[in-house]
Amino acid sequence: MTAETWISVDTETSGPTPATGSLLAIGACLVDDLEEGIELLLRPDTSRPWDAQAASVHGLDRETLLRDGLAPRDAMERLATWLERVVPAGARPVMIALNAPFDWMFVADACWTHLGRNPFGPSALDLKALYLGRHLDELERWADTARVRMLERYPVALPHTHHALDDAREQALLCRAIREGPRWPASPRS
Repeated sequence: MTAETWISVDTETSGPTPATGSLLAIGACLVDDLEEGIELLLRPDTSRPWDAQAASVHGLDRETLLRDGLAPRDAMERLATWLERVVPAGARPVMIALNAPFDWMFVADACWTHLGRNPFGPSALDLKALYLGRHLDELERWADTARVRMLERYPVALPHTHHALDDAREQALLCRAIREGPRWPASPRS
């Protein structure tokens, strides 16, 4: 069995998809070591739209990012180098995110575009799905997996700031709380 290293990842973007917005920030930390993290601010792609609603959430300034952000290739190379350093040889990095389909598509697109590969592979673990699976007997709707609902059951001490590394750390704590929560008794195998 291949060893795994769970990596909590959060992104900030200028739109709802890689085709309609840019990856602006990526924060990542080890789920089991919040201090081992990285945050990268990227230059937006000027050929893609800048969604004012998205900007009102993350608060990143387009002009500042154009001036001070990393070129996307440099950012993805730094992410890959960081992953190589923190993931033990022979282990697989597993991307953990809250809402993983959203964050994964931006990370995958940027990695494939600029590295020719995605260090996380073709999948990610969604905290909403992990939470739903843990509490399937109690939850009635997908809407019950909203972050605020999870935090009611699993309060964490970190705020949600919309800074990518801060939010990755909050997600890591939430992931640990869900993962380490009460377990169902093992079923006998047939």
